[in-house]
Amino acid sequence: MILIVLLTFLNAFTPQFTEAGKAKLEKMVQERDALTQQWKASESKKSGIFGNRTKKDMIETNEWLERIIAKDNLIMDELRMIGDIETTVATQTGEDYKAIAFKQEKDVQALKRAVAERDKQLEEKLSEKRTFEWISLILFLITLGLGFVVYKKVIKA
Repeated sequence: MILIVLLTFLNAFTPQFTEAGKAKLEKMVQERDALTQQWKASESKKSGIFGNRTKKDMIETNEWLERIIAKDNLIMDELRMIGDIETTVATQTGEDYKAIAFKQEKDVQALKRAVAERDKQLEEKLSEKRTFEWISLILFLITLGLGFVVYKKVIKA
């Protein structure tokens, strides 16, 4: 009964629980239930005088208990194996996520470098543009000054 609850718990909280593993565990639990029924039958067996249990009856009961314990051990081994597999899968998934995160971080760093380089180029272009604007302003003022001088000479003449 406890094993059925354990299997139900594992089934509910482990999506990686394969159908083959589930079927194998269900079969083992059914076999254990059959062993338990046989143990109960041998427990109620009283072949001695006056309806008492004999040594042979007790030995038979103990043999059924040993078979149940062996089956329980097999079930626990299977559960441990499934747990190990799920832990391995979870670890691999974690490692995959770490690799993806590392790659994304690397890409982000490359993009940051590209943006910094682009910003540097924009600053250079802006400084060139300002230089051109200052040269244009100075040339305009010189042209305006020369035009004023020529205008004054034309008016005096």
